[in-house]
Amino acid sequence: MTRRGRVALVAAGIVVAVTAAAVPLLALGGGGDTEPASLVVPEGRRAARVYESIDKALDLEPGTTRRSVAAAELELPEEADGNPEGYLFPGTYPLGGKPTPEKMLTAMVDRANKAFHGAPVAAGAQRNSLDVYQAVTIASIVQTEAATKDDMGKVARVILNRLERGMPLQMDSTLNYALGRPAHAPTTEDTGKDSPYDSYRRMGLPPTPIAGPGADAMRAAVEPAPGDWLYFVTVRPGDTRFTADLARHRRDLEESDRARRSASPGEEAAAG
Repeated sequence: MTRRGRVALVAAGIVVAVTAAAVPLLALGGGGDTEPASLVVPEGRRAARVYESIDKALDLEPGTTRRSVAAAELELPEEADGNPEGYLFPGTYPLGGKPTPEKMLTAMVDRANKAFHGAPVAAGAQRNSLDVYQAVTIASIVQTEAATKDDMGKVARVILNRLERGMPLQMDSTLNYALGRPAHAPTTEDTGKDSPYDSYRRMGLPPTPIAGPGADAMRAAVEPAPGDWLYFVTVRPGDTRFTADLARHRRDLEESDRARRSASPGEEAAAG
């Protein structure tokens, strides 16, 4: 509901949206005319973007890394069905020693397995009646939605509270993932697509993670902040509001919309 785009509430068939902050692009190590020394994968990066970055870093034909996923024989959870989304762990990966797409992908998934399947995460997931793959999926949404590190635990709690109450998650991030686009304000037409990632119309978690969560998002997913919140919206930078009251949330959405409309064109561009 925040960070890379807009927060939306579908009520009585109406979508209300609010802008939030953008996320930096993938960066390559090195500089000047020298070959890059490493590939940096930021937190919150989708697998498709990681594939593109590996192709670029290794000077390969576009699409090469995507086609290499099956050949890499990655150690992924059974629920992933061979899809490494969420398991291409954020970090810095050296490009020395004749790297290949398979080696790069394996290194990322190996790091993810060490981070995700250790005792703290497994125990935390169990405390919240989740398996590890579900916890990674929640963490990926938290990573994409939370405006700040401090908000992550609250966003995770909103997700868990909605799941416990049988409410749809109504997260823009999952819908934008389904549509293969970055941050974007959803429309009623967008929510009519038949996709398991449409968390406005589908109940429960999406079938896979939607990005690569970092350590803070993962911690938030298994150690969420205590609270009864069901809604949140970033009214303006540094002012994200969480509430369990729908009427109050609607007022916050209206205030956020007014703030967005009154922002200068430069500020809106930075927010979008």
